[in-house]
Amino acid sequence: MASALARAFDSDLWWSFKRSPVTVASAVVALVCILGAVLAPWIAPHNPFDLATLNLGDAFKPPAWAGDGDPAFALGTDDQGRDVLSAIMYGARISLLVGVCAVVFSTLVGVAVGLLAGYLGGTVDSLLMRIADIQLTFPSILIALLVDGVVRAAVPREVHDQIALFVVIFAIGISAWPQFARTVRGSTLVERNKEYVLAARIIGISQLRIMLTHVLPNVIGPVLVIATLNLGFAILAEATLSFLGVGVPPTQPSLGTLIRIGNDFLFSGEWWITIFPGVALICMVLSVNLLGDWLRDALNPRLR
Repeated sequence: MASALARAFDSDLWWSFKRSPVTVASAVVALVCILGAVLAPWIAPHNPFDLATLNLGDAFKPPAWAGDGDPAFALGTDDQGRDVLSAIMYGARISLLVGVCAVVFSTLVGVAVGLLAGYLGGTVDSLLMRIADIQLTFPSILIALLVDGVVRAAVPREVHDQIALFVVIFAIGISAWPQFARTVRGSTLVERNKEYVLAARIIGISQLRIMLTHVLPNVIGPVLVIATLNLGFAILAEATLSFLGVGVPPTQPSLGTLIRIGNDFLFSGEWWITIFPGVALICMVLSVNLLGDWLRDALNPRLR
C-alpha cells in the first residue's frame, strides 16, 4: 500500500496535478461537494424531508446575514420552512447518485458495443455504428424525455414514484453510450492488429478473453476522460429533467427540483430559494468539467 502511494505521488499525473492551481482548486471544490452530499445525514443542520420537524412558521426566512435572518438557517428557508442549506446537501446526494450511476451505465454499454464493433468488424461493426449514428442525431435531453415518457405511459401510475430514480438513471445513461462506443471502437481498430493480439490468437486464446484482458486495458484511458466529462453532463441532464418536472419525485428533490421550486418565488423577493441551489449545481458541474479537462490533457502527451 505504501509503495503504491509512493509511486502515485511520484508519477507524471500527480506532477501535472499539483502544478495546476485551477485543477487543485477544482478538486477541492469537488471534494467538498461530494463529502457534503455523502455525509449529509450526519452534518446537515436539519433533515429537510422529515415532515415532523418542519414548521410553516419558519417559511421564507432570509439568509442568516440578512436583517430578518435566523442563525439556525444559514442560507434561509423555502416556502415549507425547510432549511435551504440542508436541502442543498440532501439534493446533491440525489444529483450525484443519478450522475454517477448514469455514467457507469453508459460506460458499460458504450465500452461493450465499441469493443465488439472494433474487434469483430464487418457487419457487426456497420450495424452497431449505424445505430450509434442514428442516436447521435437526436439531442440527449430529447432521448431522456422520450424514455421517461414511454415508461410513464407503460407502467401503472401508482409505481411511478417508486421507479422514477431508476428511470432517470436509465434515460440519461442510454443517451450517452454512443460517445464511449465510437471512442473505444477507434482505439480497438488500432489495437486488434498489433503483435500481442495476433500472438494471443495464434496460441488459441478466445476472442472474448482477448477483448477483455488484452485490448480493453489499452483503450481504457480515453474512456476515463469521457466518463469524467460526462459526469457533469449527467448531473446537468438530471437537473434539467427535474426542473421540467419529469425527474425524481418531489419526495426526493434533487438540485434541479429545488431550483424549480425556488423559481416560483424568484421575483417575489425570496431569491435565495433558487439562487443557492443554482450556485451549488454550477460549482459541482464546473469543478467536475475542469477535472475532466485536466485529465484529458494529462493523459495525452501531445497536449502537455
